[in-house]
Amino acid sequence: MNTATNPLPWYGLRIRSKHEHVAATVLRGKGYEPFLPSYRVRRRWTDRIKDSELPLFPGYVFCRMDVADRLPVLTSTGVVGIVGIGKKPEPIDEREIAAIWAVMRSGLPAMPWPFIHPGDRVQVESGPLCGVQGFVESFDDHQRLVVSVSLMQRSISVKLNPAWVTAQ
Repeated sequence: MNTATNPLPWYGLRIRSKHEHVAATVLRGKGYEPFLPSYRVRRRWTDRIKDSELPLFPGYVFCRMDVADRLPVLTSTGVVGIVGIGKKPEPIDEREIAAIWAVMRSGLPAMPWPFIHPGDRVQVESGPLCGVQGFVESFDDHQRLVVSVSLMQRSISVKLNPAWVTAQ
């Protein structure tokens, strides 16, 4: 992610159920920069086991855009609306998008996580997520870093080595 080449802010787009990949493809075809973070999951069917790639934020796609020229985005296949306060679209905090990018690049297994309200924040001081801020939760006897997008009230979590973090 390079903000020098694209100064436009990120917005969260609400997407029709199960249309995240289609919406991202259509937006990319229109010249926009969509971001659809995903994770791999193994599902067991009666006759086979299948690996699938699912969105980390079901029902949402991030997209860089000029909100003053939003009609082409809103008329894209699968797009329902733009996340905001009331009817006013609000950009997603650049640091939150950067943290999600860092989780994706780290190669660590991530998964959707229930949104938690701001509380004790931590900063990762070493390891593949160095510099990322988030919250620490305990799950299945493991420490996990929870990275949130406040405006959308959605979060993802990734396994974390407790030695990597310091409290803020």
